[in-house]
Amino acid sequence: MNLKLVTICAAAAVLATAADCRARTPRPAPSPGGHPFEMPHVARPAIPADTVSVADFGGVGDGHTLNTAAFAAAIDALAARGGGRVEVPEGVWFTGPIVLKDNIELHVGQNAVIVFSDDKSLYPLVETTFEGLNTLRCQSPLSARGVKNVAVTGRGVIDGNGDAWRAVKKDKLNPRQWKELVQGDGVLSDDEKTWYPSESYKFGATSGADQNVSTWATTRADFERMRDFLRPVMVALHNCENVLLEGVTFQNSPCWNIHPAMCTNLIVNDITVRCPDYAQNSDGIDIESCRNVVLTNSRFDVGDDGICIKSGKDKAGRDRGIPCENILVDNCIVFHGHGGFVVGSEMSGGVRNVKVSNCVFSGTDVGLRFKSTRGRGGVVEHIWIEDIAMSDILQEPLLFDLFYGGKSASEALAAGPEAESADLAPVAVDETTPAFRNIHIRNVWCRGARRAMYFNGLPEMNVEHVTVENTYIYAATGARINESSDVVLRNVQIIPEQGPALMLNNVKNLRAEGFVAPGGLDRALVVTGSRNRGIAVSSAQITKENADLSESAARYVVIK
Repeated sequence: MNLKLVTICAAAAVLATAADCRARTPRPAPSPGGHPFEMPHVARPAIPADTVSVADFGGVGDGHTLNTAAFAAAIDALAARGGGRVEVPEGVWFTGPIVLKDNIELHVGQNAVIVFSDDKSLYPLVETTFEGLNTLRCQSPLSARGVKNVAVTGRGVIDGNGDAWRAVKKDKLNPRQWKELVQGDGVLSDDEKTWYPSESYKFGATSGADQNVSTWATTRADFERMRDFLRPVMVALHNCENVLLEGVTFQNSPCWNIHPAMCTNLIVNDITVRCPDYAQNSDGIDIESCRNVVLTNSRFDVGDDGICIKSGKDKAGRDRGIPCENILVDNCIVFHGHGGFVVGSEMSGGVRNVKVSNCVFSGTDVGLRFKSTRGRGGVVEHIWIEDIAMSDILQEPLLFDLFYGGKSASEALAAGPEAESADLAPVAVDETTPAFRNIHIRNVWCRGARRAMYFNGLPEMNVEHVTVENTYIYAATGARINESSDVVLRNVQIIPEQGPALMLNNVKNLRAEGFVAPGGLDRALVVTGSRNRGIAVSSAQITKENADLSESAARYVVIK
């Protein structure tokens, strides 16, 4: 079955919506001033005026001719003259990997499509970083490493031919799609719930892996045995300075779509990123250990996290010690995916100084998703989020989870019922303990979610110093705040279809000021756990009569 064709047909409505979004007047890039942290001006890369066409070097845009050599020759010729723009004119440009160099702009023109070949032999194993770890993976279709002043611009499309690379889970397709898929090439998992493109992929996926990185391979020969499993990120920009991505549509990646790592001064403006919803690990953009980033006016519709901030994983990330910092995200839309704006789970190097504003999340599993777990380490702090509208969120509009288990929120729920809140024993705090703190959220609207909010801190390291204000959420169930400290809910309205509006467990120093819940609830507030302290709730709808307080919590709760 040609899943790519199915994707194109099924996505027609999304494309129409994206076109409407593009027609909106783009907001200018945020200025350095007016932010809650010191944000330097991020200038566009300086690209020389020299211009060549890939067609000048033997390239043919007929959708059949392999143009790998033509792209390399055009880039090399410009690089030898100090740089410039490589123009990709209208047509379909079939090619192997493209590697950008200093002072090079790849300009994909109107009605131009770059389609990367599905011949995996064109993508050798290379040293890279993926999921926060140094490892070997197949070379990315479009990459730049250690360069300055590089850009990918235009109104064309860059297609990663990802269906040739990815495994597919049975529950992500309808019965007709699954039947057609398994009748073609590829192999099934032992439980017949996952289709793999090849035996090589199946071996890599089942021989021992931490997410998508092998836990046992040490030699190149080991990695070659599972080569198909090591599918590449489509656009890899590592250790670069002064980078611009603008105007282009990036779609159908083998794995993550866009992965800037250890970059300084990055502008991403007015791009579209698309992958089918069945695409495994098809994150829109993963900004890892980067500094001075402006992401604006862009659209994401993918099968995993939409906009994601990372900084390395576990000891490798802590040893690297490069935080992701000084990040501005403004006027973006995420249609589908596991999260709209996401931090983690690989955040061992820390994340700080982030502002997210004027965004829409529609149909994502989670809206604002912060995830980590014991063993990561790293501190996420100084985050400002404002003016966010959400609809049809499958799980939570706002999620802080320090017990992340590697699954999407929906997959975790499907795997089994959530454990009841309990007095979990703390463990010793050390460099492997992650932390979420000093986070400010205001002006959020959401209609349609399973649960209004979920804060899930560690008993030894609470989610702490979080303020949520001017927020209005209509959801199936109310907010649950667990193992959290110094939380302020100011002018927050939560309307659950059933159950309490606010559930607290082992919460210290929480103030709910002007909290609004539906009138007439039998149980509007529930407080459990033995470690609650300093809880004050001011609400016209919450009274001592409809508050359900555990015996140990009752003396620490004040209801006004």
